[in-house]
Amino acid sequence: MKTDSIFYRLFQTFPESFFDLLNLPPETVNHYQFSSLEVKQLAFRLDGVFLPDNLNEPIYFVEVQFQKDERFYSRFFSEIFLYFHQSESNNNWQGVIIYPYPEIENSPKSRYQEFFASGRVNCYYLNQLDEGDSLGVKVLQLIVESEPNTLAQGKELIQQVRQQFQESLKRRDILELIETILIYKLPKMNRKEIEAMFSLSDLRETKVYQEALEEGIEQGIERGIERGIERGIERGRQEGELSAKLNSIPRLSVLGLTREQIAQALDLEIEQVQEVIEG
Repeated sequence: MKTDSIFYRLFQTFPESFFDLLNLPPETVNHYQFSSLEVKQLAFRLDGVFLPDNLNEPIYFVEVQFQKDERFYSRFFSEIFLYFHQSESNNNWQGVIIYPYPEIENSPKSRYQEFFASGRVNCYYLNQLDEGDSLGVKVLQLIVESEPNTLAQGKELIQQVRQQFQESLKRRDILELIETILIYKLPKMNRKEIEAMFSLSDLRETKVYQEALEEGIEQGIERGIERGIERGIERGRQEGELSAKLNSIPRLSVLGLTREQIAQALDLEIEQVQEVIEG
C-alpha cells in the first residue's frame, strides 16, 4: 500500500487528525468534508481537499510528499490555481504540505516564497511535531515511526482510542485504520499477532473478527437449513446459528483468545468451546 493512500484514508476516516495537525479547535472538523477533485485539464488531480460548508472558512489543499520531486511545488500551485480558474468558489484558501522529514523537501520554492512567508502555505515535518495529547497527530506520526517503536506506539494509540471514543462505529473505524498502519509498517509481523494487541471488546469490532464470524454464520446457516428441510426450517435455522458459532471458535482461538473469552463473546458454554478446540 502506498504511503499517500494511507494518509488519504486517514483523513477520510479520521479528519480530526488533519485539524489537530493545524492546531485548530476540534469543532472545526464539523464544517468540512474531505474529498478529491479532478481538474479538467492537463490531467491534474487534487487528491486531498477539505471543502468547507460556508464561505467564511478557507479551503484546505493538502499534499503528502514522501518522495523527492524537484517539480513538486510547480505542480502543487498549478493544480490549485487551475482549480480556482474552473471553480465558482469564492472561499479563501490554505495549502498544507506534509513531509516525513525535512530532507525530502528538495523542490525549489524561491519564486513561491511569498506564499510561505505569509502563512498561506505551510509545511509540516512529521518527525519534528510535538504531538502532546493529540490523538490525531499521534496517528499521523505512527506512519513514520521507526520500526522498533511502532509496536509500543500502536499499543498506546489503541488504549487512547478506547478511552476517547465511546461511539462504537467511530472507534471501530479508527482501530481498523491503526491496524492497517501496523500491518503496513510491520510486514514481517503476522496479522494474527497484530490482532492479539486488541482487547476482546476491540477485537469484536475489527475486520478480522467480523469476517471470521460472518463466514462461520454463512457456513453454519447453510448446513443447518439443509438439515432443516426435513426437521423444519425454524429448527434448522437455530442449528445453523449454533453451527456458525462453533465454526468461529477455531479462528478466534488462533487470534489468542482464551476459552473463557471465546465463550463470553459467542454466548456459549465453556464446555462447548473446549469440545471444539480439543476435538
